[in-house]
Amino acid sequence: MFSQDRPLLKGTAAVAAAALLAGCGSLVEGGGRAGGAGSALTVGTTGAPTSLDPAGAWDGSWELFRNVYQTLLYFPDSSGTPEPDAAQRCAFTDKASSVYRCVLREGLTFSNGSPLDAEAVKYSLERTLAIKADTGPAQLLQSIDRIETSGDRTVVFHLRRPDATFPLVLATPAASLVDPSAYPADRLLDSATVTGSGPYRLASYERGERAELVRNREYEGSAEIKNAAVTIRYFEDPAEMVDELGKGGIDLTYRGLTPEQISDLRRNRADHPDIKLSEVYGTEIRYLAFNPEHEPAGERAVRRAVAQVIDREELVSEVYEGTAAPLYSMVPSGITGHTSAYHEEYGDEPGAEKAEAALEEAGITGKVPLTLWYTTDRYGAGTEREFREIERQLEESGLFEITLEGRRWREFQKGVAEGEYQVFGRGWFPDFPDADNYISPFVGKENVLGVPYEDADLTGGLLPRSRRLGDRSAAGDVLAEAQRILAEDARLLPLWQGKLHIAARDDVAGVEWSTDSSTIMRMWELSRKKSW
Repeated sequence: MFSQDRPLLKGTAAVAAAALLAGCGSLVEGGGRAGGAGSALTVGTTGAPTSLDPAGAWDGSWELFRNVYQTLLYFPDSSGTPEPDAAQRCAFTDKASSVYRCVLREGLTFSNGSPLDAEAVKYSLERTLAIKADTGPAQLLQSIDRIETSGDRTVVFHLRRPDATFPLVLATPAASLVDPSAYPADRLLDSATVTGSGPYRLASYERGERAELVRNREYEGSAEIKNAAVTIRYFEDPAEMVDELGKGGIDLTYRGLTPEQISDLRRNRADHPDIKLSEVYGTEIRYLAFNPEHEPAGERAVRRAVAQVIDREELVSEVYEGTAAPLYSMVPSGITGHTSAYHEEYGDEPGAEKAEAALEEAGITGKVPLTLWYTTDRYGAGTEREFREIERQLEESGLFEITLEGRRWREFQKGVAEGEYQVFGRGWFPDFPDADNYISPFVGKENVLGVPYEDADLTGGLLPRSRRLGDRSAAGDVLAEAQRILAEDARLLPLWQGKLHIAARDDVAGVEWSTDSSTIMRMWELSRKKSW
């Protein structure tokens, strides 16, 4: 699913937010720059939402969703084990992990006062499955066979097959709860009026500009809200964002810092005395995807030759200046079950000799023409440099003739969904912290690549077997074999694993707690330090 760095901001934007909120009925307790729960903050990011409807987005929009919508379960702090949020309790009722039962908290309502009951939960998930938006998360809910309710508070999920990861899915924004009276059953929401039950209410929204979040007085859940309001400002230019951070126009930046900016903030503390840079556990990966319906990407030997040539160490060094790490599996380091499958398959040293031999064995001679597509405005300013470095490496091998094509995110995403591209680059931000979530979304008849990837061993054996294992650490051997198959086939080529950097002004507290185990921003953990 997701992206990279994220930060927070202050000053003039916070004052503007306070003024807006004051007009909404004294929603800022204590007002302005007071510490603790009375404070308002401003966060900057380059990742603007693509949709306000949880049925319509499986991307960085989840940053906003997490804060305005509620889910039955949530990930506490850095834990990968979900705990109840809208639910009072949840559990499998059978040993096969195929029937999952949740009991809701008493008296839940949406921000507009409508009841959040068992029928609303059923409606929310069935709606996402029914709409099945091209850019939505319906695939994550595909294991649901049917949903039953009992009374106002009990929901029972009957799964198509055993799936021990289902509780983790329910903790993601894919399972966001919406008001049936406000969200149409057969189409996406076409207004900016969001009705959720999360910690915040969306008071106003300007697409591509800002989102004004105010505390939701109807919220009943596990989050302890440590501020009164948050303004999220969306930037296209990382330089403008960092400039605003330096001037006090924002309090924190979350996603979008360039490697150069991170290095500058890290090395030149004297030039930024009021800004603190934090490095947070990150699970973002970047990869290339090959569409076998387009030649020559359909040739296994071509894919393996590309995998043999690309030098990840050099790519990270030249483009990302130590702010990322080379990745040799679709499952990143730090996730239980990670292996270095691509390193084992293609050896220690990248180079053209083995690649040329693989091509010759397949009867492929002459330079192989490939078009590589990337998004120009989603993953940060380093993306174009990254693809130019990949182009350089492949063409210097003498085996490839590369064409680069860049598109803005909305158009790029549509092209991916329609299977338009031969080879394309994407980032993946985990839906939940489990090795399965770095493999399953990319395979099967319907997947995030926009083209079927059916492999009998993966979809017919290994992945179903791993999902029967409630003890996720016991799934390691099965998932290691899945990673080996991916490396051998090379339809997916992992490049690097990100590190999450947050730059915040020094009076912002809670940064270390502000991301969950999927690195989604939890605005409610942020506050302003009290002055002495």
